[in-house]
Amino acid sequence: MTPHLTSLAVMIPVMGLLIWRRVRSQFGRQPIRRGRMLARIATFVLLGALVAWPGLAHPPLLEGLLAGVLVGVLLGLVGLRLTRFDRRADGSDGYIPNPWIGALLTALLVGRLAWRFLVAMPQLASEPGAYAGPAIGSSPLTMAVFGLLVGYYVAYFSGLLVHHRRFERAQAPWVGGA
Repeated sequence: MTPHLTSLAVMIPVMGLLIWRRVRSQFGRQPIRRGRMLARIATFVLLGALVAWPGLAHPPLLEGLLAGVLVGVLLGLVGLRLTRFDRRADGSDGYIPNPWIGALLTALLVGRLAWRFLVAMPQLASEPGAYAGPAIGSSPLTMAVFGLLVGYYVAYFSGLLVHHRRFERAQAPWVGGA
């Protein structure tokens, strides 16, 4: 197997696993895991900053990223309003995200990845190792989709943490002196 086909043979199952995990985390009841949410917020902020840095030299890319972040933050706020919190009898807290927003984000991500793959595949098949096509982040549309994900997840997970704290306070029995 040639090197470029080997990398595709590894990349495609890994991408499938990542997409499956993403779909699973967007539907149904999810447990509240504060540490993971904080780590995800930090990761998305760091990734967004790393992607924005080279965009300073190419304003259309930075504009696409910033537009995506703004729309993502708005979508994250809408997602928070549609999220339900619950507490089970065993005391575990959870939330149920809106499945429509999860489906929309997953479809955008899969669609953009599929498009980039379809654009790159003919060049990879014609001349192994000679792919000179556009880099993954060289399109304002790709940057906008990435910014949408960054803005959504930073706003959504930050809001989940804030709303969960409020939910805990509302569920706790009131202890006061009378």
